[in-house]
Amino acid sequence: MRLVVYGAQGMALGAYRAVKELFPDQEILCFLVSEMGANASIIEGVPVMELNGFLKKVTQDERKDIQVLIGTPENVMEDIEETLEKAGIHNHVRLDSFRWAELTRNAFLKSGNYLPLAAYLVGCNRARLHIFKMIHFHDKPLKTQYQDPEYIITLQVGADGSLRIDTDFHDNKGDSISERNGNYSELTGLYWMWKNYLRTRNDDDYYGLAHYRRLLDLSDDDILRLKDNDIDVVLPYPMPYDPSMEAHHRRYLSDNEWRAVLTALGELCPQYTKEFEEILGQEYFYNYNILLAKRKVLDAYCNWLFPLLFKIEEMNDQDGRKAPNRFIGYVGETLETLYFMYHKHNLRIAYTGIRFLT
Repeated sequence: MRLVVYGAQGMALGAYRAVKELFPDQEILCFLVSEMGANASIIEGVPVMELNGFLKKVTQDERKDIQVLIGTPENVMEDIEETLEKAGIHNHVRLDSFRWAELTRNAFLKSGNYLPLAAYLVGCNRARLHIFKMIHFHDKPLKTQYQDPEYIITLQVGADGSLRIDTDFHDNKGDSISERNGNYSELTGLYWMWKNYLRTRNDDDYYGLAHYRRLLDLSDDDILRLKDNDIDVVLPYPMPYDPSMEAHHRRYLSDNEWRAVLTALGELCPQYTKEFEEILGQEYFYNYNILLAKRKVLDAYCNWLFPLLFKIEEMNDQDGRKAPNRFIGYVGETLETLYFMYHKHNLRIAYTGIRFLT
């Protein structure tokens, strides 16, 4: 069977690398996209082709011997499947969040990089978790039924100036930056939980952030692994971006915004600057600002993160007229990657998949 990967961004490249790690002799013909747009024409020596162009090059008989791994956002997978079926390509597999995570986990287990939480022994002591799920007024209802685990705490973000949702907490109470949600996105929730919840505790529990549609995939055995293996942080499996993490984020940040990131880091945390250049040049990146960490570890991270974000915002918005564009949320992902890659030698970091809800 000849293999093709549908997609040309992080999920597709992650799937490609996992397949090559696990099955090095497997030939991958190309990456397929619906339209080239801003996609690269070649990724790691493999061509990126528009579907229509690819179909012109393969006969109907050849299509029977092609299998497509669909590595795209899940909301477009059904349309892609229908298009492939009409084109006579009937061997296709959705790399949904579970399959992608399983493929990635097995590849990292083989390579020894980014060790999965599932690789650790199951312990006897169940960790106590407090994971805040960020919910916004504009979130659409889920199509599928899903029951939150008992450790999920709901928090409305961007609650300042919007209609109140029936959640456990709202990010416009107490010490709050709720009014900045247009730029900070889920990070207004992280700030609220840090200032108003985390700092009221004095325990060795684990605290984390999730989204309405994205949660860390944690089994009961995973929760039993945390304390007895002294895990400091659980992060999503990193996604690779071609050609580098910096190039990926420059798609979302203007030159002025990017310059503010580098300047603020140099002023407030110069010891990180040299390693930041190396981290920017590699491909792996932690998406979504999602994490789970010991209380003291998360407190230290927030103490480091938010002064930087405030400085970056100040430098980029001196006239106060810049329209919200979620750029601080994107910056937060970059800084999360920097912080935990910088501290990988003094923190025990484990990884797991993300469950995407539809």
